Amino acid sequence: MKALLSVSDKTGIVELVKQLKAFGIEIISTGGTQKVLQEAGIEVTDIQQVTHNPEAFGGRMKTISFNIESALLFDREKDKEEAAQLGIEPIDLVVCNLYPFEKVLREGADFETLIENIDIGGPTMIRAAAKNFKYINVLTTPDDYEPFIQEMKTNNGTTTYEFRKQLMTKAFNHTADYDALIAQTMDKENDKHSIRLAFEKGKQLRYGENSHQQANFYRQKGVDKSLFDIKFLHGKALSYNNILDISGAIASVKELEQEAVAVVKHSNPCGLAQAGQQRKALEKAWQGDPVSAFGSIIAFNTPLTLETAQFFDLTNEDRSKRKFIEVVIAPEIHPDALAYLQNHKNLRVLEYNPDNLPQNPDYRIVNGTLLEQDYDDKLYEKIEMVTGQASETDKDLITFGLKAIKNIKSNAIVVVGRKDDEFYLMGMGAGQPNRLVATELALAKARDFIRQDFVEDEKDFEDYYHRAIQKAYLISDAFFPFADNVELAAEKGIRNIVQPGGSIRDKSVIDTCNERGVNMVFTGLRHFKH
Repeated sequence: MKALLSVSDKTGIVELVKQLKAFGIEIISTGGTQKVLQEAGIEVTDIQQVTHNPEAFGGRMKTISFNIESALLFDREKDKEEAAQLGIEPIDLVVCNLYPFEKVLREGADFETLIENIDIGGPTMIRAAAKNFKYINVLTTPDDYEPFIQEMKTNNGTTTYEFRKQLMTKAFNHTADYDALIAQTMDKENDKHSIRLAFEKGKQLRYGENSHQQANFYRQKGVDKSLFDIKFLHGKALSYNNILDISGAIASVKELEQEAVAVVKHSNPCGLAQAGQQRKALEKAWQGDPVSAFGSIIAFNTPLTLETAQFFDLTNEDRSKRKFIEVVIAPEIHPDALAYLQNHKNLRVLEYNPDNLPQNPDYRIVNGTLLEQDYDDKLYEKIEMVTGQASETDKDLITFGLKAIKNIKSNAIVVVGRKDDEFYLMGMGAGQPNRLVATELALAKARDFIRQDFVEDEKDFEDYYHRAIQKAYLISDAFFPFADNVELAAEKGIRNIVQPGGSIRDKSVIDTCNERGVNMVFTGLRHFKH
């Protein structure tokens, strides 16, 4: 057997060749690889003895030759006699990784350096060997070395067809990704916009948005962090909708402080809170909309404790009192909390750290097109009181509200409140074509939220409600085109409104606030989420 080696990344190459030698395999090598092997005391055959040509042009010409490509490509059965007539001896193994184009690109290399790191002979060898995988093994990364040696040991110095087929698949993906990066980089050099995305490790989901739709889940190649890396601990298989809701839930707690909890339904947080204690944060988040919380996704930004998990009352003999939820996800699930959650056999229990949720550009495929945009990583440009009332602005509560609203589908309105170090979503209106309807929904939910805190023998509820709502902030994801939202909010007792500003009717809206005794803050930044 003969092996052809030409690697830029020399990691593990000496150890591999020692193993190959033990199998009696002849080693053919190009210059740089040959030097490393010879320094390790390993005898190799110079590539020039096979090509019958010198390495030339500063190494640009090494392996590209009739002899090398023929040794890789000829069919060992039907082309055997022709190969013998031409003096072509088969090469049975190719070990090749390519010039480090991606590495020098990341390091900010200049254009000439990039060009010199475009491999030509390497992809040719890899593709030739992969095409003829019926007879040839092709190793494209150091990660392939140990599995290959184990395969050889298991099969008495050879490999199986299925093993070579897997190597072939990896090889073609390797060269495809390599060429895609080069093409995209060259497009950028020529002021052209192009994107070539690759995904791997695809697995089938339980179903799509509806049970009659099939769905799959993939990991994007080349990214360090991915939602694909969720650790599944317990429960039913995930569906397409579960993944979308999980993403929304993790995003909702990612930027929050203290102990934070999101209750997500249909990708929107219907409950959201942060507090000094995890159990208290969950209670306040659940209070945001206990009805919609049925069948929801619950996300935490800190390890989940048993005390918090017991809030779901999963072992109550009265089944009607058990809180039905679809997914619980946290950076870590304490063992006793996991054991408790496993009382619900179908409940999906997952581990994922919100800090690992990537802030990559957002992509969306729309009918044969691709939309790309930056991640929404800003909250506001300013906190400017634009009304005449003398009032101190609660910047911390505004910040919490903006973090909430950026994760809610537009048109979006939220009502948020606080008590000491506890911050919570009291009500929200999401995804409404009419902003006034969103405002009505948010205010109605806020009223329900306040009623849950009301103790019957305290005082009249209306008095209690108005004292509570006057401390809340109503926040809009975009400007108010008309004053009707202000009029409705004021009628329901709101005294603090936050919006981006920027409408041609800003003056009319501000005048209405002044007339109704409402404080209004402009942030200068919109948070649409479609």
